Amino acid sequence: MRNGKSIEKGSRTALVTGGGSGIGRCMARRLAALGYDLALAGSDAERLAETAAELRSRYGTDVHTLALDLATDGAAERLCRWADEESIEIDVLINNAGTFSFRDILSTPPERIRRMLYLHDMTVALTCRLLGERMAARGRGGYILNMASYSLWMPFPGLALYSASKAFVRSFSVAFAREVREAGIRVTAVCPAGVATDLYGLPAKLQRLGVRLGVLLTPDSCARRALRAMWRGRRCCVPGWWNRLFIPLCLTIPAPLLRLARKRTMKLQR
Repeated sequence: MRNGKSIEKGSRTALVTGGGSGIGRCMARRLAALGYDLALAGSDAERLAETAAELRSRYGTDVHTLALDLATDGAAERLCRWADEESIEIDVLINNAGTFSFRDILSTPPERIRRMLYLHDMTVALTCRLLGERMAARGRGGYILNMASYSLWMPFPGLALYSASKAFVRSFSVAFAREVREAGIRVTAVCPAGVATDLYGLPAKLQRLGVRLGVLLTPDSCARRALRAMWRGRRCCVPGWWNRLFIPLCLTIPAPLLRLARKRTMKLQR
């Protein structure tokens, strides 16, 4: 299992949040291909149902779905209670659900701030706590993958909320990985740069162009790299060697250049 090899079909279960589309859907497909049963959770019931039907038809895997707003207080507890009630033992936890915001803080509605911090930070930390406890108690280890973002190295105007919430995910995951290692649980934070999904509000034409130019990863490429890092027990993964090279540059961009960029991108804030 550590190297991502096939397991006995149906002997393990993976939970993927935000598993109805994008990177989460690609991860669910890859896990199903390895023999995992799936539990999918997210806010879009229709997309979850479509993904579940595809996985059952294509891989013959058992799929449970839960339509749940993960950006709310108590979402992690409700998710874990559902898994207990359905007798679903989670061996792989993929905290993938996310949302995006590009807007100055003083222009950001307080509810958006609250929801993003719940979704990216509170729900992630609590699912790690609650499901990690169950993994440790069963004594057969497990894997946890938390989706951070390359933007954590880009605390630029307009990205204050998003980049800070993702910085928490990486810091939390790296420290948590050290805490649970003796229990046989491997925790990985994945920090992708641009991915061709609907997260940023880009039209499909621009997404395809970004992939052709090498600016954006495809969702499946991101999922493949993320899962590979998880199987290998890496605590942090930045997909793409070229992205790793640019991290020091992101941290040293001069203030005048940031001010110029802010002026040019104010109309893009949403």
